[in-house]
Amino acid sequence: MRIRAFALTLVLMGIAVEAQQPAPAVAGRGPGRAPTAPPGISWASPPLPDGPIVLDTGIQHQIRLTVTKGLVHPFSMAFLPDGAILVTERPGRLRIVRNGVLDPMPVAGLPQIRAQGLGGLLDLALDPHFAENKLIYFAYDKPAATGNTGIRTLARGRWDGTALVEVRDLFSAIQSGNASRILFGRDGMIYMTIGVGDNEATKAQDLNELAGKVLRLKDDGTVPPDNPFVNRAGARPEIFTYGHRNGLGLALEPETGRIWQCEDGPNGGDEVNILQAGKNYGWPVVSNGRFYLGQRVSVGDYKEGMEPPVVYWVPAIAVSGLTFYTGDKFPRWKNNLFVGGMRQGEVPRSGQLVRIDFNDKWEELHRESMFHELQNRIRDVRQGPDGLLYVLTEENDGALLKMEPWAPPEAGK
Repeated sequence: MRIRAFALTLVLMGIAVEAQQPAPAVAGRGPGRAPTAPPGISWASPPLPDGPIVLDTGIQHQIRLTVTKGLVHPFSMAFLPDGAILVTERPGRLRIVRNGVLDPMPVAGLPQIRAQGLGGLLDLALDPHFAENKLIYFAYDKPAATGNTGIRTLARGRWDGTALVEVRDLFSAIQSGNASRILFGRDGMIYMTIGVGDNEATKAQDLNELAGKVLRLKDDGTVPPDNPFVNRAGARPEIFTYGHRNGLGLALEPETGRIWQCEDGPNGGDEVNILQAGKNYGWPVVSNGRFYLGQRVSVGDYKEGMEPPVVYWVPAIAVSGLTFYTGDKFPRWKNNLFVGGMRQGEVPRSGQLVRIDFNDKWEELHRESMFHELQNRIRDVRQGPDGLLYVLTEENDGALLKMEPWAPPEAGK
C-alpha cells in the first residue's frame, strides 16, 4: 500500500507540474533548416518526496532510498576517504554531501566553466593514489578564446580538505557539445569519452578526429607510447577506440579489469561495449537504432571489422552511468552491472535504473528495470566504499539517492 500511495502521489504532483510547462519546440528547426526530430513531449518529472522511499526489486526484494535534495543537474560523484561525497553539477558547481546533508556552499577552486547543452562540469575521479597525493581529476568545458562555446578539457586539482587548489588543465580535446566520462584503468591510465553530434557523425570513423572516441592518456595528460594509433599516419595518438556516439558510462570489470562503456544511440541503439584497444564500434555505419524522425541508421546491425555490443536497447533508454556491484550489502547483486536510464522511447517520466546479470561468458541472462515509480531521470550510479549503491537524478531539482537493503519490522516489535 505504501508503494501504491507513493506512485499515486507522484502522478498527482506531475499533473500540476505538467500544466506549467510551455509548448514544446521542434528540435532542429530554424531559418533554412528542416526538423531533425518530432516535437518533444513536455512532461516534467515530479519532485521526489523527502524520503525515505521503500521500493521492491526482483531478487534483492525491498530496498530503502535515503534522499538528499538540493542538487541542480548533478552529473557525477566521488567518495572521499572521510565518508564525504563530492558531486558535480553541470551548470559548473562542485558540491559536497556529508552524512546525507548537502553543504549549501559550493566547493571553491574550480576554473571558469562554460555550461551549455550537455556540457559544463561533468565527470570526476580520484587519483588511484589519492590517499598520498590528494589529486582529483575532472572533465569540464573551458571557455573558448573566441565564440560562444567551450572546449572539452581534462583537468586536475589538489584537495586540501575543503577546496580544490593548484588546479591546472592537462588536455583539451574538441569544441564541447556532448558529455564525457573519465575512468582510471588498472594500468594507471585515464580513459575519457568524447561524444559526437549527429550532424557530424562521420567524424566517429575518422581517426584524425577526436569526436566519437574513447581516449587513453597518462595522468599528466600526455599520450602513452603503447596507444594503438601512436605510430599511424593520419591518426590522433590519444585514441584508444573509435566508432562511438555519446559515451556516458565507464566501469571496470571486477575480475579482469577490462573497461566497459555505455553509449547513447539516437532513438534506439543504446549500447554497452567491452573496450579493446584499436577496435571500431561501428557508429554511424552500423547501429540497432533509428534516427529521431524514424528512419533506420543502418539496415544491418553488424559489419566485418566492427565490434557488436554486449547489450543494446530498442527503444533507447538514454543510458548514463555504469557500475559493477562488488560489495556484500546486496549479495544477490554480486558482479551485476547497473546502468542509469533517463527516458525510454523518447518519452519523459520513464527514467530507470537497470540491473543486468550474465553467465560466465558475459552473455546477458536477466535485465531488470527499477525505479520506474520515481518517474525521474537517472544520470549516474556508483558503488560507495560502504558497499551501498548511490544514484543521481538528472533534474533541475536533482537528488542523491542512497540505496540500502531494507526489511519491514516484525509485527509487535
